[in-house]
Amino acid sequence: MKLIQTAIPDVVIVEPAVFKDDRGWFMESFNEARFHAELAKLGLPAPRPFVQDNHSCSSKGVLRGLHYQLPPHPQGKLVRVVQGAVFDVAVDIRKGSPTFGKWVGAELTADNHRQLWIPEGFAHGFVALTDNAHFLYKTTDVYAKDCERAILWSDPAIGIEWPLAGLQPNLAPKDAQAPLLAQADAF
Repeated sequence: MKLIQTAIPDVVIVEPAVFKDDRGWFMESFNEARFHAELAKLGLPAPRPFVQDNHSCSSKGVLRGLHYQLPPHPQGKLVRVVQGAVFDVAVDIRKGSPTFGKWVGAELTADNHRQLWIPEGFAHGFVALTDNAHFLYKTTDVYAKDCERAILWSDPAIGIEWPLAGLQPNLAPKDAQAPLLAQADAF
């Protein structure tokens, strides 16, 4: 397992070791001890234990986000794609952080096996780059409707460069009507 820090050092790309031969391939998708050790090498804290796994399937152009949960149920997320491809985004919403309002993105595909670690205090979203994109994620807290919040995916103050190639994203009504970061509930 190799961890690569992004422009926001707390958000890391996880590249698992993939072993291939003429029969196919094998990879360890998660190992808590190794994950914690690799985070420690980067000077980053270990997350709380993962308590929930989620799986979504999206058509090309579906944009989900930018989602987060407030305390007492904030969620850190370890995300990956097992079929298709997505462009995945994390936005720092930690008041007082030197990277507050900044974003990082990574293409996650079934072929590149990459994962993204998004700690608590970040809004998260993705756009499906292919049809039938299967997205899996582990969370450090359970879903709590009363703590759920969103920020508008197209907030110009954040300026995410979504790879939409002129397509209009397919959004849930709650995502299309989400507030700007300046009006969102603080983390």
